[in-house]
Amino acid sequence: MQVREGGLEAEVDAGVGVGAEVGEALGVARASERGGGARDTGVAGGSAAGREARSFVEHVSSQHRPAGISDSQWPAEIEGLPGAATAVEPQEYRVDLERIRFSSYFARLSDVTQVVPQSGVGPVMHNRLTHSLKVSAVARVIAAQLAGRAAQHAAFARGERVEDDAVGASITRLGGCDTIVAQAAAHAHDLGHPPFGHLGERVLDRVAREQLGLAEGFEGNAQSFRILTQLDTLGRDFPGLNLTAATRAATLKYPWTRGAWVGVSEAAVPAPDRPRGVGIDADAGAEKFSVYALDYAEMESALAPFAAVAQGMQTVECAVMDLADDIAYAVHDLDDFTRAGVLQQSSVAGEFRAWLDRSGALATEPDEALEATWRTPGRSLELLWRRLHAKDGWIADRDAFRAAVSRVSEEVGEALLAAPYDGGIESERRVSDFTRRWIDHLRTSIVVEERPHVRSGYVRLGTQAWHEVMVLKFVHAHFVLERPELGQPQRGRARVVEELVLGFDAWLADPDDAGRAPRRLLEWAESATEEGFAVRRERPELLMGDTSEAGMRRQGRTRAILDYVASLSDQQAVTTHRALTGVEQ
Repeated sequence: MQVREGGLEAEVDAGVGVGAEVGEALGVARASERGGGARDTGVAGGSAAGREARSFVEHVSSQHRPAGISDSQWPAEIEGLPGAATAVEPQEYRVDLERIRFSSYFARLSDVTQVVPQSGVGPVMHNRLTHSLKVSAVARVIAAQLAGRAAQHAAFARGERVEDDAVGASITRLGGCDTIVAQAAAHAHDLGHPPFGHLGERVLDRVAREQLGLAEGFEGNAQSFRILTQLDTLGRDFPGLNLTAATRAATLKYPWTRGAWVGVSEAAVPAPDRPRGVGIDADAGAEKFSVYALDYAEMESALAPFAAVAQGMQTVECAVMDLADDIAYAVHDLDDFTRAGVLQQSSVAGEFRAWLDRSGALATEPDEALEATWRTPGRSLELLWRRLHAKDGWIADRDAFRAAVSRVSEEVGEALLAAPYDGGIESERRVSDFTRRWIDHLRTSIVVEERPHVRSGYVRLGTQAWHEVMVLKFVHAHFVLERPELGQPQRGRARVVEELVLGFDAWLADPDDAGRAPRRLLEWAESATEEGFAVRRERPELLMGDTSEAGMRRQGRTRAILDYVASLSDQQAVTTHRALTGVEQ
């Protein structure tokens, strides 16, 4: 079925673009049908009752809910309250957003590293909190575009509009898109990041799996979901923030456990046919995942209302959040790198010019030769192209990649970095203008697909914009994260995290002194152990590693230690490490 939007034809089943800057975004998008059927839950996809459902009934008012209004009355009687005419509906999603904003875990993100540690360079250095706020802003704009299209479809269904809106119809069938839900998910998406960001995440995972007997390890996305559903508190007699199903589902970027992919060989399911983030390690399981076995029931509950969303796929609002995260990471973090003087014009421009000038010759070289000389200008970009083509052949296109390299080379290597950042007004204008133009471009280069490729989502970037984001991310990885001078401080921070985990483990294993460990840690150890035994009774297939009596107690203790260390900010981690080890930093 074809429809006409803004004078352009779009194929409903293949993908419909959204946004102000049309170009390819409103063109026909390539798609391959996602394997697996819709989730069979018996609940209508996107029904208001299912989307707004909470895990626990609430009978107590809070700062998020007007006093005197019970759970059964809210939001049914909201219209009778003063100022209700200006209230944002549905109110339950607004409650979710405010609960996350009031959370101490959210405030903690102001002292958790984004990419470059805060150093006072320039007006702003991003941390996880400012990053989350910018992701939320981008997510809100994208979600508003989609919600507006859904509203046009609803008007057509009511007979108030002559023509249907194909994008709106797709969004409605997939469960809807609420701007507040997308904002709430963006606020929550980094709550689980431990001290020192991705570095701390890798250390916690390695130590847990290799030294402390927790095969499931640690993952920042799964930790975020655990905070929302288990660790944080409203001061009630139930765990977590008791968010609606829609908001909980919108945080599930990788809706599976690590163990779900244990034993699945690459021969059985090749990398290009696996969801993004799964990886290819059949022994360790999924590389990225959004839920631990202990919290699996919460994931099932959150996804239940979305019957039209295929198993393993994100909801629409989650896809919007994920997309906004990619855009903010690819563009906003370049602010910091430029202001901090991390990006050097000569090296960036040299890499891009070398590939553009010699891409034909580089294409003929074997992988081994490129990898052995990856520091030679142009070769790392060629390796990037080959990785993209191998994993994402469904969208990777050599001509689109070349156009992306050319554009990023011109706008980053030749324009943004043309003059060193000196803190002056002209320097700040140059950085701010670059950020504004790219955000506007990417947030309006959106495609909606009802049957996306397994490595894609219901909402994604158009082909050209996708390549541009991949190249922008390359700038991060190649010119920032791989800088040798970052190695020494990173090793020091890794040591802090590892010694915190091992120190607390030794403390809890000390029969004479364990009772003096932090109260929250002791309570979490008891709770996590009980949860583990409950999963062993009811869903044993979800567990990994040693599931004997002693093994389950060991896993419960380790999970609690990870929960505790991951809840610290960067400075708290340093201070706690000093107190626990007696080592001066």
